[in-house]
Order: sequence, then C-alpha cells, then structure tokens
Amino acid sequence: MAMRFERRQDEDGVTLVYRPWAGGEPVELRCERELPERMLAERARERARTSEKQRRRRRRRVVVGTCLLGVLICLGLGIWYMVWSHQSSDYGYWDGDYPPYGEDYYWDTGEFSQLETTIERYPNGDDVRLTLVADHAAEPLTAGEVYEKVNPAVVTVLGEQGPTYSVGTGVIFSEDGYIITNYHVISGCSACVVWATDSYGVDTEYEARLVGYDEDNDLAVLKIDAIELPVAEFGVSDDLQVGDRVYAIGNPLGLELRNTLTDGLVSAIDRDVDVDGVTMTLIQTNAALNSGNSGGPLINQYGQVVGINTIKMMSGDDTIEGLGFAIPTSLAVRWVNEMIEFGEIQPQPVLGLSISLIPETLPDGSRGLKVMSVTEGLSGDNAGILVGDYIVSFAGQEVSSTSEILTLRRDMQVGDLVPVRIWRNGEYLDLTMEMMAEAD
Repeated sequence: MAMRFERRQDEDGVTLVYRPWAGGEPVELRCERELPERMLAERARERARTSEKQRRRRRRRVVVGTCLLGVLICLGLGIWYMVWSHQSSDYGYWDGDYPPYGEDYYWDTGEFSQLETTIERYPNGDDVRLTLVADHAAEPLTAGEVYEKVNPAVVTVLGEQGPTYSVGTGVIFSEDGYIITNYHVISGCSACVVWATDSYGVDTEYEARLVGYDEDNDLAVLKIDAIELPVAEFGVSDDLQVGDRVYAIGNPLGLELRNTLTDGLVSAIDRDVDVDGVTMTLIQTNAALNSGNSGGPLINQYGQVVGINTIKMMSGDDTIEGLGFAIPTSLAVRWVNEMIEFGEIQPQPVLGLSISLIPETLPDGSRGLKVMSVTEGLSGDNAGILVGDYIVSFAGQEVSSTSEILTLRRDMQVGDLVPVRIWRNGEYLDLTMEMMAEAD
C-alpha cells in the first residue's frame, strides 16, 4: 500500500506529513533543532527589515490619506464659500468689489438714512467752482447728440451702508474729479466709490471722498482723484420754459440698466414741493425717472445740465407716471460752490417780507409789488419797510415779479447792504436793507 509524504520546512525545523493508508488520518513527524548564531542573527535582521517595510507602508498610507482628506476639506470649503458668497450677495452684502447686477441688490428709496454719514472727507477751500453757461447753441441737438455730449460725464455712485449699499447717479463738473449727486444716495454711508465709463464701455472705479452736503436741499459734492475727466456743461435753469424738451441720463433700477437715456418735457418750473417737511423749489418733468436716477442730470435741448434729478412722485395705492422733479441749477450753483469752499451751505439771507405775486400800476405809471406782511426783526423790518409799501426796485434793478427779486437774492450773502426803492403814500423812499439769516 502506497503512502504519500508531504514535506514542509519553516524557520524552526522540518515537518513530514504522511497517510498510512488511503483515507487515513494524516500523521505528522516534526524534527526541530537549534539554529546557528549566524542564522539567528540573519533571521532577526530579516524580521527587522520586514517590520520596517511594513511601518513605511503604513506611514505612506497615513500620509496619502491625510493629503486626500486635506484636498477634500479644501474642496468642501471652496464650495461652501462660493455658495455662501452667492447667498450673501442675494441678501445685499458687499465686500467692496463690484456688487452683483440685478434689481434685488440695491436700494434707492429717495429717503435719508438715520445713520451718521462717515465717508472720508476731502479738504475744503479749493478754488474750483461750478459755473453756468447761458444757451449758446444755434440749433437744438438731437437726442443722440445730447447723449453723446453729456453721457461721458455721467457716473455711477455706490455708497456702502453696513451690509447693504445704495446706487445712484452723479455728474462730473471739473476735470480733476468734482461730482454732484443727491445727498440721500450716500446718506448714512461709511464709504463711497464711483464708476466712470469710457467710450469703450470700460469701467474705472474710484474711491470717492465727501466734500460737503446739505440734507434739506438733497445735494452732495464728491471728489475722486483723477485728471482730464470729461466734464458736463451746466446751463441756466431760469431760461427753461414749460414745454421745453429735456432729457435724463441715469441708472434706473440699479446697475443692469446703467446710463439709460429718457426724454420728456418741462411740466412746470419753480414748483414748490414738500419733501419730509422741507419745501423745495424744483423743476417738474415727465421724463421717466426711477430709483437709481437720483443725482443724475436733467439736460436741456442744447446738451446742458439744467437740473439734478432728485425725486419721483409716488403713491402707496396708485401708479403715478410722468411726475419727476429736479433741483434747478440756478439754485444749486451757489450751494455747490459753498460746499466746495466751506463743506456746507452757508446761512441764506432772507427778506422777511411777504410780497404780492401780481404787480400793480402806480399813479405815475410805474409798477410795484405790494408788501403784504413784514416779519419783525428781519431784513425788511430793520430797513423800515411797512405793510402796504410797494417795492419798485431791488438791488438797483426795477422789478415787477417776486421771481426777479428771488433771482437777485441768490447771489447775496448775509451782511450785504442792498438798496431798495419803495413807493409809500404818493412818494418814493430809498432804503437800505442789510441781509440777515433766517432765525432758527
């Protein structure tokens, strides 16, 4: 009967395995012996090498795993940041870079913020001045020509207010970077930037500093550090007549529709409008004005800026169209120049008189404006003017309307001595009115 042997050798000896007969239980015979010192040392070295290889493999696995985990963490953080940034933008957050386009990312309610305006100030006392130029064009310009002339000087104004920002429009009036806008656009803001767009449609962003502002008249002057900027020409708003063609350029509904041109007519001039308890004398127009147009130019048919767009009549219940208003340049020019020089509007001289709007013909054929009331302690009262007197001339010029007197008063300062001729009880009297500020 054949027996099958199987021989196995390991480190400690030799094992023989055989079966005495087919199907029998295997029998193991093992022979062990002491290994020589040389073989034992070699075996120890081999075990050490094997153990070191295993440790190196474990370290490599740990390093590779750590790197992969770091990559996954960085990738996850990147995805989270992108999602967070997008969501933050959706809620109006601005980190100083370009805000996102779209009408959901801005505000321009036309109202003043209750927060303090802390935009960095620009030093006052510069000799730059806003000047007005009378109509000089032989023929009115087309709408396209008006846009081409004025648009390069129209800028986007962005004011940062906490986690949100405002969007408005501004007009450059000096080559070195003086800009007019509405104060409510930057009211309560801590920083402001201006975007100027060149003829190729490329934006240049400038940090803007605040020169001066006046809340009652809703005007502000900004300054950017630049040279050789395109400048708008400013015209005399007193030359406007109802029915004249006018244009507006601005950023209606935020950033996406920037530098939009609209047109319309002068609906009224010298319109007294109550704005939050302050009476403003404004130009009324039916040119389309919307949120974002604030601070932009109202332009006459000769391509001259004749107003700074400020408000649109709105109602909570009704949709109102074609009722926009602009600050006349004939009023704004003085305020702007005072803000450049002093940082704020100086006290305005007042007459202290209420005068009839309708002139009357006097016995000698001359015309005069009847004094209806006199405020005690102000300019007219101190000059000796009485109720019932007729003002015939003011500041050396004959006058036949209250608007003529107000126009002359615009160039006067508190303390100026102004000659006034009146007619009283059949005789003329020459008086001197010292211009005074209205009492607080």
